[in-house]
Amino acid sequence: MRVAARSLSVRVAAAMVVLVAVVSLAIGALTTAAISSYLTNQLDGKVNAAQGRAAGALRNGGPPPDAPHGQDAGTVTVYVQSSTAVGTVITADGQLTALSDEAVNVLDRSATDQNSTVDVPELGTYRVRASAVGSITVIAGLPTKDIQNTVTSLIGWEALFGGIGVVAAGGVAIFVVRCQLRPLRQVAQTAREVAALPLDTGEIGVTARVPDQLTDERTEVGQVAVALNTLLGHMEGALDARHRSEQQVRQFVADASHELRTPLTTIHGYAQLSLRQRDPELYTHAMGKVMVETTRMASLVEDLLLLARLDAGRPLDRRPVDLSRLARDSVADAEIVAPSHHWDLAVPVEPVTVIGDEQRLHQVVTNLLTNARRHTPAGTTVTVAVRRLDHTAVLTVHDDGPGIPADLLPNVFQRFTRADTARTRSTGGTGLGLSLAESITHAHAGTLTLASRPGSTTFSLALPA
Repeated sequence: MRVAARSLSVRVAAAMVVLVAVVSLAIGALTTAAISSYLTNQLDGKVNAAQGRAAGALRNGGPPPDAPHGQDAGTVTVYVQSSTAVGTVITADGQLTALSDEAVNVLDRSATDQNSTVDVPELGTYRVRASAVGSITVIAGLPTKDIQNTVTSLIGWEALFGGIGVVAAGGVAIFVVRCQLRPLRQVAQTAREVAALPLDTGEIGVTARVPDQLTDERTEVGQVAVALNTLLGHMEGALDARHRSEQQVRQFVADASHELRTPLTTIHGYAQLSLRQRDPELYTHAMGKVMVETTRMASLVEDLLLLARLDAGRPLDRRPVDLSRLARDSVADAEIVAPSHHWDLAVPVEPVTVIGDEQRLHQVVTNLLTNARRHTPAGTTVTVAVRRLDHTAVLTVHDDGPGIPADLLPNVFQRFTRADTARTRSTGGTGLGLSLAESITHAHAGTLTLASRPGSTTFSLALPA
């Protein structure tokens, strides 16, 4: 019973049945009242006619007549004088019979010149009316038994047909509501199918969807179906993004462990070598290698820490930064580190200023120049240009080196991505430079894009000016 009571179809059907029952009851009550009023008016007309005939007979013949003179069965007639009151009633077989004193007294007390209802002893309920003919009051009345029987019969038939109508309405309502809610059950079935999927781990892919024929937004069920499909789409996107993030974290941890294992292994080996052999020259060489590897490992840890802070949304310093001066300083440093490359600089006379963290933006430009230096051969021309486009400051780093392989382009900003197979590396790198540059750029609400083909590679850094 509790399940049925909570069912939407049962509740809607019950509401429809109650509505039909109330409407049927109201219609029956109004119909009964109308029929009763109509029959009463008809009976009042007969009462008035009977009262007129009795008064006319009195005017024409003096004392009360001893024959019914065509009156209906059950008609009562009372003549009241100052000292006496007599009355008669026409029986069912048409005979005129005297009324009892009690009945006469009740009619004498209750009758008025307006039609009224009176309970006459031994006879029942009557509609009566009185009028004066000289010093005599004439009272005439007719029984309401036929009206009562008709109304009672009408109420019985109304109750019977009303009950049949309510039962039929209940059956039709349940059938119609279930048909109308069938699409909603299909929506619920889709939700249950998705709920049964293992969503805690692994790649989710495309889950179930509500069929297109049920997604008509002109209907309430269609609106629910569209909302559910939209929700499922967002959920799939979020879960797939979570899965990719988990995979990236796993790959990141594996790559970081691999990068840290190499210097640690080197340090451990040279430490053992220096302990086994006391040769000063070998000891000095071992300590030098240990210093190089610890520096490399410290740089890697610093980069990883910075990436973690950027991923966590740590706030950066927000001050005006002259992007033109930053480009000049970075190119000057690159000319000293890599004199075998040709370094060109193109900056406007007016400074191009952005709001951000100067140290981190300097790191972005340095990483872009380092990338160009490491992965291009000697003699390559690297051009750094700064310009303003509307409300955007743009810094580009272009080189005419061999370019980046097409299969590497989609992953060039991924962490620990290297292009060693396509470019010549003069020194080792961790594969975090471009990933750091992109993360710092995004933290400044900017974009970092790449366009590369053989003989032309361009990194474009765009920041709000």
